[in-house]
Amino acid sequence: MRDLRLVVLLPALLLLHASPAAAYIGPGAGITMLGALWGVIVAVVLAIGAVLFWPIRAFLRRRRRNATVAAGAQDEAS
Repeated sequence: MRDLRLVVLLPALLLLHASPAAAYIGPGAGITMLGALWGVIVAVVLAIGAVLFWPIRAFLRRRRRNATVAAGAQDEAS
């Protein structure tokens, strides 16, 4: 039981004792993050647009196909 407490407490104490990193984040990191965020936003918008535009494309194709068939039938009747 004592060993189990030591195994649990030692990492917890080490994590509490960690000092903050004194690091500089340059402007390139921010620009990279904004570029990645912009890419994700554009990808999501395009995916949603494609899903919403799908029924419209199907309707236009069906309408064009029906117009072609109707024109062919009208030519045959003449």
